[in-house]
Amino acid sequence: MTTTATPISLDTDVLRTQLGLADCVVDESSLMNSVRRFAEQKIVLPTFSELADPSRIDAQRVAGVDKNAADPRNLFRVHWYNNLDGDRVSVPDHVVLGPEVTGVESPIIVVFGDRFPMITAHKVLAAYSCFAPRVITGQFDPTRHRAVWPSTGNYARGGIAISRLMGSRGVAVLPAGMSQERFDWLDRWVADPADIVRTPGTESNVKEIYDACNEMAKDPTNFILNQFCEFGNYVGHYTVTGRALGHVFETVRRASGRDLRLAAFTSATGSAGTIAAGDRLKDDFGARIVSVEALECPTMLENGFGEHNIQGIGDKHIPLIHNVMNTDVVCAVSDRVTDELDVLFNTAVGQNYLADRKGFSAELIDALTHFGFSSICNVTAAIKTAKLLGLGPDDALITVATDGSALYPSERVKTLSRRFNDDFTALDAAEVFSEHWGNVTTDHMIECTEGDKNRIFNLGYYTWVEQQGTPLNVFEARRSQSFWRSLRDYMPVWDGLIGEFNARVAATK
Repeated sequence: MTTTATPISLDTDVLRTQLGLADCVVDESSLMNSVRRFAEQKIVLPTFSELADPSRIDAQRVAGVDKNAADPRNLFRVHWYNNLDGDRVSVPDHVVLGPEVTGVESPIIVVFGDRFPMITAHKVLAAYSCFAPRVITGQFDPTRHRAVWPSTGNYARGGIAISRLMGSRGVAVLPAGMSQERFDWLDRWVADPADIVRTPGTESNVKEIYDACNEMAKDPTNFILNQFCEFGNYVGHYTVTGRALGHVFETVRRASGRDLRLAAFTSATGSAGTIAAGDRLKDDFGARIVSVEALECPTMLENGFGEHNIQGIGDKHIPLIHNVMNTDVVCAVSDRVTDELDVLFNTAVGQNYLADRKGFSAELIDALTHFGFSSICNVTAAIKTAKLLGLGPDDALITVATDGSALYPSERVKTLSRRFNDDFTALDAAEVFSEHWGNVTTDHMIECTEGDKNRIFNLGYYTWVEQQGTPLNVFEARRSQSFWRSLRDYMPVWDGLIGEFNARVAATK
């Protein structure tokens, strides 16, 4: 018998419909349509506890399955414990950056997101975390709904992949100015070219995405899965990503032979899904949480605005699922840093400089090619944080490389043309490294006071209450940590519902 989540004192319909927090079957007929569809296509859902601890998954489930295939068995690879070939590993793949790289004594642990299947980015986990609860509670019906995935790129791709694996039609909504590689992938995966909706602008034009989705929502066959307000995104990352990062830290601590402490977790906010792992790391290790954004769009730092190219951290607003009041530090990083270090890490001239002049090993240089734009942003923020907080050699920081450089060749061409006149030289390489990682400062950072947290929290009012119609009591409830703690009760409930759903699928001929 499925248990229920600890009740949150808010309207049940709002919890279920807007926040994605149903803890029981809402529509039995829709649920049975999903059961029949899944039975026809032999789809089995992993529980969140299995994704958090994949040693509980029978390895034969994915044996012989290409990690990038549109095969429902790849749902059992939607976790951090894959290598590049899609084989399961005992500890998530990671690299530890030392002072020869970062210039700070504190080890910086970077966990690779490009090991995730199909989209080579961890946003496929966010998509599953948002979608699975809607299916197992009968809210999403694959026989009549299209799953609409608003994003600045990777979440939309993750949503399309998860939709296909779960027998559904998906629609990607993303800004037209995102990297060509994202659109090339979508062209291969969507059922119809019309299922790619291009909105105006680039990375920080999130409201335009919302506007397009609000228009699409007028059609009842469109089911909007907005990662910025779907609390499954928060709960999935708290449970799955938080545990994985904690496991990596404990592994590094044992290997170091020292009594390392986990001092901080840095994460660009984006939809604020990934940063939910920070809540878990604070609970388990006392880590401080560092929220990162683009300097060209300093929303948290200055209540500002602007355009930037750190693709994957869409901003100019405060996501509803961001636990702002648990944030300790806000840090801004320029897209000049991410654009130019991407060139350094992924060109022959840059790699030769790193090998010959900096003494980087071939293994380290290869690891740096698995840092996409937001990954470089996260690492840079970790360096800045170590300096701001005066951390030492026994203070570790951890972050994630959300995707790899394979998603940005077209952007690299633009950077080479715009900033280096298509001639990136050894001198350029030396200047880029010196400026961006050799001489990191603590500019554009704040340690958050209670007033800072309230200021950032209050900024979300204009997006969620005034523009998107979120009830004020829902908005205000998020100010208390008791609200966020209560969300974690949903995970065992959803796992129970997944078990019941899989049993119904298995019993259906």
